[in-house]
Amino acid sequence: MISPETRAQIRRYFYAEHWKVGTIAAELSVHPDAVRNAIEAERFKSMRPLRTSLTDPYVGFIRQTLDQHPRLRATRIYQMIRDRGYNGSITQLRRAVSVLRPTNHEPFLKLNTFAGEQGQVDWAHFGHVMIGRAKRALSCFVMTLSYSRALYLEFFFDQTMENFLRGHVNAFQSWAGQPRVILYDNLKSAVLERRGNQVQFHPRLIELSAHYHFAPRPCQVRAGNQKGRVERAIRYVRDSFWAGRSFVTLAESNRQALLWRDQVAHQRPWPGGDNRTVADIFAEEQPRLLPLALHPFPTDRIEPARSRKSIYVRFDLNDYSIPPQSVGRQLALVASDTSVRILDGSSEIARHVRTYDRHQLILDPAHQEAVLKIKRKAFHSTPGGRLEAAVPESKTLLDLAFAQGEAAGTQTAQLTKLLEEYGAGALRRAILEALERGTPRASSVAFLLRRQPRSTLPVLDLSRHPQAQSLDVRPHALETYDELARAKDNDDDEQ
Repeated sequence: MISPETRAQIRRYFYAEHWKVGTIAAELSVHPDAVRNAIEAERFKSMRPLRTSLTDPYVGFIRQTLDQHPRLRATRIYQMIRDRGYNGSITQLRRAVSVLRPTNHEPFLKLNTFAGEQGQVDWAHFGHVMIGRAKRALSCFVMTLSYSRALYLEFFFDQTMENFLRGHVNAFQSWAGQPRVILYDNLKSAVLERRGNQVQFHPRLIELSAHYHFAPRPCQVRAGNQKGRVERAIRYVRDSFWAGRSFVTLAESNRQALLWRDQVAHQRPWPGGDNRTVADIFAEEQPRLLPLALHPFPTDRIEPARSRKSIYVRFDLNDYSIPPQSVGRQLALVASDTSVRILDGSSEIARHVRTYDRHQLILDPAHQEAVLKIKRKAFHSTPGGRLEAAVPESKTLLDLAFAQGEAAGTQTAQLTKLLEEYGAGALRRAILEALERGTPRASSVAFLLRRQPRSTLPVLDLSRHPQAQSLDVRPHALETYDELARAKDNDDDEQ
């Protein structure tokens, strides 16, 4: 089992640098089958040669490659620089390699790069904004291509790992490709730990680099000049774009930022001269970027969620509703930059628009109606619910009785008993009369019912009376009546 870092390195060598399986296996001291499993393919063709150039401009690249891979053969380096525009002979390259091949491996980093070779990434803080009652930190993700100085910028409300990955994916989509190497400062999103020149990258960044076949590279400690191009780009964004603007919404700020990039930043003169703009050089560099993956890398945040009592699950200090039947179940919450979805297993049970306010209740009307339906069903199973269902006017009488200090439970019990004895029609007439007289009490209703003529009283059905059902009546033996009849006959004879 190879590590995620080794797998990412294998995929970069194969897909980006077009090394052979055997060369990668020898360089990384792994089995060729492990290399094949990592690249998940066996047949690939070399990229077309780039535009021609002299041998001298590639000396720095050859030295950097040999410093990192001292045993790499000249034939492999020849293919690599041909992909970067070299059109010289292999003989000239062999002479250069024999002179430049180091005896000891030393770390080397070169800022002057070829087209499509390197990008630089950093976060920039742009103060705080108010979203409703929430105070959010506004950050800008900036990526720049070291050769053409082409930019991608996007504003976020935090610097979480999900937004860090989302910035990469959106930048690659905007450029329709990605550089071979991306340089990072000691960002928490990129570097988990470092000891000297040994760096442990974040696992999610390793997954991203394996997906897009680029190599993540860290700057040396206290060497900000190594990523000076992205730092100058951030300063340019502050001075040219952000100065004098006010925040409206996140979507509007990002729309204006990309509009500024295309109309202003990319129309500025290219620092390399030749009276060309950044847009002109980027048009030449874009075909040399690595091709995009077949599908974007997933950047949604996934975390467990559970509601023990209410129909809400909490995320980012806001509460999002779920169906009442899902309360108490173990769920999964999937959050993008615009939506919040709740899953039960693989089934989506709720979807909401994400809010960046705080302490908000985001309620789906369907979830509310489901709760009310359950409440109504439970209410009709109680004595008060059955009473209100049979005689709706009883609710008004009970409310007025409670307002006058009567006990709600006692009043309900008395009216329920009257309902069983007199029926719904008689009880309704008595309640309406009590309300008209201004005596909203169960005792008044009982008095009015007792005033009714006996002929109008309904026949009492004891079959549904709970007390009558509990009585145990034992029938008498018929012989008893025979004995009483004989005793009466004897008395008649004596007379």
